[in-house]
Amino acid sequence: MNIQRVDTPIRFFLLFVSTIIWVGIWHTGFNIASWVLYIPATFLLLAAIIGICPGMIFANKLFKGKPE
Repeated sequence: MNIQRVDTPIRFFLLFVSTIIWVGIWHTGFNIASWVLYIPATFLLLAAIIGICPGMIFANKLFKGKPE
């Protein structure tokens, strides 16, 4: 399995989206927000930090590689 790391602009985008979700959860209240919202926020944050995006891996497997 070939794990491809994402570039810096994509990492920044993932971090930005994760931050917006976390701010929304904080604004709503951590005890009021549904636990389902924590899943994408956590995955996006981990993808931004590590540089490996599970969504990109899934899309590459689903569509059989990168488009040219």
